Amino acid sequence: MPRAPAKSAPPTAKAAKAAVKPVKSANATPVKPNVRFRMRITTGDTIAIGPGKIQLLEAILETGSLTAGAKKIDMSYRRAWLLINELNSALKKPAVESGKGGEHGGGSVVTDVGCRLIEHYRNIETTAAEACKAEIRALTGLMAAVDSQVAFKPPARRPA
Repeated sequence: MPRAPAKSAPPTAKAAKAAVKPVKSANATPVKPNVRFRMRITTGDTIAIGPGKIQLLEAILETGSLTAGAKKIDMSYRRAWLLINELNSALKKPAVESGKGGEHGGGSVVTDVGCRLIEHYRNIETTAAEACKAEIRALTGLMAAVDSQVAFKPPARRPA
């Protein structure tokens, strides 16, 4: 019967400190941490609303097409279609309506509900970042070799 490996003693504070190597950029200047909120709203095991769906909605709004929107964010058409179908099923009214394809394609339209969904989601991100500013600064202050300024940059808002 094999024996369990012997337990080693926990490292001393000096040894633990020596094992930690600060993360530095190529030119050894402090790096500005980038904080992102990744809110998700689930229904059962399904992510009904999340960052990927919001990003896809914004890309469709910008391009006017599910196919072009998916390409813009490096997502397969099938994955994009599944996400929009899942999103539309979770809402009272659809976030995206698509026309039938044809010689020039059917196109996709982000509805008023979809636009409001983007707006509310991005507002929540901004509000959360503002409300947590002191805690975020304290948390990132514990990081090695970081700039004291914290960057929270929610994605640029798309014109409605």
